[in-house]
Amino acid sequence: MNANGVRLYVEETGTGDPIIFVHELNADYREWEAQVRCFSRFYRCIAFNARGYPPSDVPTDPSLYGYPIVVHDIAAVVRALGLSKAHVVGSSMGAYAALHFGLMYPELARSLVIAGVGSGSPASNRAAWVAECEANARAYLEQGSPAVAEVAARTPTRTQLLRKNPRAFEEFLFHLREHSAEGMARTLMGYQARRPSLQDFRTEFAGLAIPVLLIAGDEDEPCLETTQWLKRTLPNAGLWISPNGGHAVNLEEPAAFNRMVEDFLSAVEHGRWGR
Repeated sequence: MNANGVRLYVEETGTGDPIIFVHELNADYREWEAQVRCFSRFYRCIAFNARGYPPSDVPTDPSLYGYPIVVHDIAAVVRALGLSKAHVVGSSMGAYAALHFGLMYPELARSLVIAGVGSGSPASNRAAWVAECEANARAYLEQGSPAVAEVAARTPTRTQLLRKNPRAFEEFLFHLREHSAEGMARTLMGYQARRPSLQDFRTEFAGLAIPVLLIAGDEDEPCLETTQWLKRTLPNAGLWISPNGGHAVNLEEPAAFNRMVEDFLSAVEHGRWGR
């Protein structure tokens, strides 16, 4: 499908109320497989690759990757598929976009599942976050995706997946090695390093009435502070903390993740998710 001149790769499975899955930096649409298999029994599941992630287009201009362009891409998917509203499930980078989708397109969002969000938002580590994103962008261009993947997959918030499910970890690493080095570098420079802190939107989030489920691993240190801040700030949010959990809870604990999301969606659809 076309999103403002950029072709996005989209996969659909199942029928029913729509769920759109928005992936994280080190993943792509394939990392939602356990969720699509589960939810497509009763929902219309839509997973897409962000710009910069083949087979989606890889624009050459870094300015075409930034916030709020990635938010507009979610809206483009919703409209291209003729949906009136959709549940949106986002992880990390995708969760940041999903939150802002709720702010910018509230008429299109039925609910939001926000997992592993908040890296780089606290004021105390903004400078370090930007420097890390820029360094990783250079590494992708100089060393290529296979080399960088070996390092990116073994950070302190990723080792939980390796410990819990080595097979799932190897699949995650295999996919990460395949990513476009140019797309990853431009995403890191144009989106990750330049996106505003979530705390800059305190007033907007305080007025967001859409039902929200926040999810975080209790060992995902870069995200815990901001996730708890979001729980205090968002008026219609619940919070699930996954024990011994790292950054990619949907891969580490797919059964528990799916159960929590399924209960949340059911509560929303039956009018039982209250402030």
